Amino acid sequence: MKNVLIIGAGGVGSVVAHKCALLKDIFSKIVLASRTKTKCDVIAGSVKQKTGVEILTNQVDADNPAEVVALIKKHNPFLVINVALPYQDLPIMDACLETKTHYLDTANYEPKDEAKFEYKWQWAYRDRFERAGIMALLGCGFDPGVTGVFTAYADKHHFDEIQYLDIVDCNAGDHGKAFATNFNPEINIREITQKGKYWENGKWIEVDPLSIHKPIEYPEIGKRESYLLFHEELESLTKNFPSIKRARFWMTFGQEYLTHLRVLQNVGMTSIKPIDFGGTKVVPLEFLKALLPEPSSLGENYKGKTSIGCQIKGIQGGKEKTYYIYNNCDHAMVFEEIGAQAVAYTTGVPAMIGAKMMIENKWMKSGVYNVEEFDPDPFMDDLNKFGLPWNELVNIELPH
Repeated sequence: MKNVLIIGAGGVGSVVAHKCALLKDIFSKIVLASRTKTKCDVIAGSVKQKTGVEILTNQVDADNPAEVVALIKKHNPFLVINVALPYQDLPIMDACLETKTHYLDTANYEPKDEAKFEYKWQWAYRDRFERAGIMALLGCGFDPGVTGVFTAYADKHHFDEIQYLDIVDCNAGDHGKAFATNFNPEINIREITQKGKYWENGKWIEVDPLSIHKPIEYPEIGKRESYLLFHEELESLTKNFPSIKRARFWMTFGQEYLTHLRVLQNVGMTSIKPIDFGGTKVVPLEFLKALLPEPSSLGENYKGKTSIGCQIKGIQGGKEKTYYIYNNCDHAMVFEEIGAQAVAYTTGVPAMIGAKMMIENKWMKSGVYNVEEFDPDPFMDDLNKFGLPWNELVNIELPH
């Protein structure tokens, strides 16, 4: 049994806290911390009601390594689960280095003043973490996260050589709101308004935002228009599986969402550059975030499913093979179980499983790693046990 510190009290932090509380033989003490302690207290109340487990709460400014260091020293966790904002990855990693504490996150670092995410900043910590005798597990949500484990599982059990990878992400749910994002609005909008990018024949190809799209068939959902984005796991997967000739990431968006987004872009509300408003510096996107519904509040009336998976083509035994591995998650069932919505659930459950892998010493090695660098089998088993069962389709026609 090990103590764990969760930093971040949004929808994902709530899922992680609830799921950790169900495994008292793994997580002996759970501490939840955020800039706003009242959010932590609300989650703690829900965890107590649903599981009977009491978790501790604290206030912390995750931008300040000294505050995180003090919090770590106060509670002495085996592991910090970072589900705060991506801007805060490096300060939290610095605090883990100083205290020699293991680290896990669900999204890679991006600088606050530039909508650009890549792993170089965190990969640069590898030698320091290795010398400190501690481990950092990067991108252990669903995408990134489970998509990397799916790829590693396919490589281990189904292919001698993976050549083509398409990660496909569909949210076919309906929350009844005119415009809302399923995770932090600021991060979500930064992600989809930057240039698209995919890997082909040893180089990155950049395209205009949302300029490439096509209908993709999703199991139990049907065809949905899907848009090519850059997503961080493409960077690590093409590095760790160098046989990949092409890797792309696709995500669905409804027309109403895209119309709202286009209008907001046209009037400057998605900008991350501060403007002067009555003598006060205001970042338009941060102001927009304050106006939009809190993602953790969307669950109650959410209907429909998510479907996220990997469509892979490659070689096994000298023959071409296709393989599609995916999970479907029902918004209403998630709300009934845990009071959340499926997008938060599909991120939070893998974070808990990753922490469990580290505590159980199934995934443990000093340094900084992505999920696909470890044995996928125990993680895949736990996906089935803890609410994210997966399915396989072999040698079906894929839209390559």
